[in-house]
Formats: sequence, C-alpha cells, structure tokens
Amino acid sequence: MKAVVYERYGPPEVLQLKEVEKPTPKNNEVLIKTHATTVTSGDWRVRSLDVPAGFRLIMRLVFGVSKPKQPILGTELAGVIESVGEGVRKFKAGDQVFAFSDAAMGCHAEYKCMPWDGAVALKPVNLTYDEAAALSFGGTTALDFLRRGKLQSGERVLINGASGGVGTAAVQLAKHFGADVTGVCSTANIELVRSLGASHVIDYTREDFTQNGETYDVIVDTAGTAPFSRSKASLKEGGRLLMVLTGLPDMLRIPWVLMTSSKKIIAGPAAGRAEDLRFLAGLAEAGEFKPVIDRRYPFEQIAEAHRYVDTGRKKGNVVITLEHDD
Repeated sequence: MKAVVYERYGPPEVLQLKEVEKPTPKNNEVLIKTHATTVTSGDWRVRSLDVPAGFRLIMRLVFGVSKPKQPILGTELAGVIESVGEGVRKFKAGDQVFAFSDAAMGCHAEYKCMPWDGAVALKPVNLTYDEAAALSFGGTTALDFLRRGKLQSGERVLINGASGGVGTAAVQLAKHFGADVTGVCSTANIELVRSLGASHVIDYTREDFTQNGETYDVIVDTAGTAPFSRSKASLKEGGRLLMVLTGLPDMLRIPWVLMTSSKKIIAGPAAGRAEDLRFLAGLAEAGEFKPVIDRRYPFEQIAEAHRYVDTGRKKGNVVITLEHDD
C-alpha cells in the first residue's frame, strides 16, 4: 500500500510517498480502507518539532529522540472497513466509519488497523468521507476541554482562535451546550465564525478583547495568545481559562493561580474517546455539528497541504483525499 513517510524531523520536504507493507488486522482490530484523512496542526508540530516553549524535549521523548518512532503521521480518517479480526463484535466488512488514532498516528496511509473498541465509529450518513475525516481532532479536543471546564447553559464563553480546526468545533459545541458565544478571529473569518453560531465576533486586528471591559465565564484559548496573565481580567470570578495551546512555563503557574484566585486554569492533553466520536456523529446527523473544510488536496500532494498548514492561516480543516482503483 502507499503511505506518506517521514524519517527525520523537519519541513514538509521530509515527507515521502512510499510503498509499505499493508497491515493485517489482529484479533481485536478492524482494517480500514482510507478514503480521506487530514493534516492538522498536530501533524505540523510533530513533523517539525515546532512546539510551545518547554515541550521540544518532551516531544522527542514521546515521538522519538533522534528520529520518529512512528514514520507515518495522521490522526484521523474516514473510510470503509475491509476486514475484521475474529474477536471483533461490533463492526463488519463494508461498514463506513471514521476513526481517531490520536498520538498513535498512522492515518496518512491507504489502510489503517484500529482496535474495534477504540476510537472508531460509524460515519454519519449525511456527511461525506471528507467531512467525516475532519470530525475527530478538532471535535474531540474542543469537547474534552469544554467538559473539563464544566461549561453550563447560559454562560458567556469567548473562543480565541475561533476559525481554526479546534476553534470552529468549539464554537459549534459551545452553542449546542447553550452558551452565549463570542468568537475572536481575523477580519477575513468574521462571517464564517458568525455562521457557526457565535452571537458576537471580535476582529483581533482591530480590537483587543482583553481591553474592552467585557468578562466571560469561560475563555477557550486555541491559539496560544491569551495566557492567564493577559486574559485574567476578562474572566469573571470563578471563571475558567481553557488553554488548548500553551507553553510549559504557563502550565507551571497553574498551582499558584489555583491557590491565590477564584479563577481556574485547565490545560494538558485532550482525550479522544470512542464515546466522544459517537457523540459528535450524533450531533452531525442532527445537523448541529459540521466540520469546516478549508482546502482539499490529493494524497500525492500532502507535502503541499503541510506547507499550507504551516502558515497557521487555515480555516477549519485541511483534508487529504485518496482514490482507489475499485
């Protein structure tokens, strides 16, 4: 099978399209023929080691010190189950599914094996493979942080970086949970963020949300530009700052903030669970959640997709499409 492989950290040029051995599902696994996958900010950071302050060494320890342990990037996909292991009880060949491999990665390939009881779910019938492939990374991240932040109906939430992969998901999910949503984005993305359910949109090129006197129950920082030192005055008493993207120095300040303030900081890796994929699929089928797709690239042009993601200007998701002879 074809897969996009990288054998050293670096720019998009390290990616190579190669023939590798097609995987065989173990007893508890399903083999998925990939129809679509994505290039996320996570793929960019793992490939390039361009990470927030203090995390480069940790990233090398997790993903490989001198070279990548997992040579195939990609955290999410959508496709068709081709075969199943003998112990699989839930899925069968022919099922249309989407899946999230998270830090295990490996989705930038024509085929991918996944545990049947892991983060695999039936594809929403009203979504294309392209859309379903983009459900997981942003959706599970936003969902996990909003739940950890205990967002309640009627609360005011501000989402910084509202036009990105996590941000566009967070706007829709916060709206679903009954929050009054304010999105922060650039001028070009104001209408997009408003269309997703934001009641208010702040153009950060013209207004600094930390200086306008407004306060919020929850601030979600997906861009890494609203640390506690900058956004604390914009939080109500008992407010929560959800730091989706943050450096190690800011994380080390969390215990002090908890001891000296009524406000809270929530940070750390998001968890992607099978039940979260099913929850997102249910919202998608009900028309309450739909991944935003900025651009699509064929599998052979995945390096170009990485170059675009590297700019930091993508809106929502960048999808990679795969064609099969059949």
